Amino acid sequence: MKQGIHPKYFDDAQVVCACGNTFTTRSIKQNIRVDVCARCHPYFTGEHRFIDTKGRVENFQAKQKRAEEMKARISTKKAQNKINKDLQAKSLKELLNDL
Repeated sequence: MKQGIHPKYFDDAQVVCACGNTFTTRSIKQNIRVDVCARCHPYFTGEHRFIDTKGRVENFQAKQKRAEEMKARISTKKAQNKINKDLQAKSLKELLNDL
């Protein structure tokens, strides 16, 4: 193993969670700060809540709202096109096919 190329390794690195929980692990960083740990994560606690630090949930909900609006607009446009197509003058061939 080459000397001097590896980072310093700490056997007693402190991990501090936003909920206040702390524990010791091994890492190349002395202190680590995390937003969620096993004590406060919804999967382990059984709670139903969103963990959102960058506004991702709001962005997703905004996309879903825009998609619903677009879907409604497209269905309205299709209905209008169908009405316009029905109102157009039919050719003699189309009139005979309808019989």
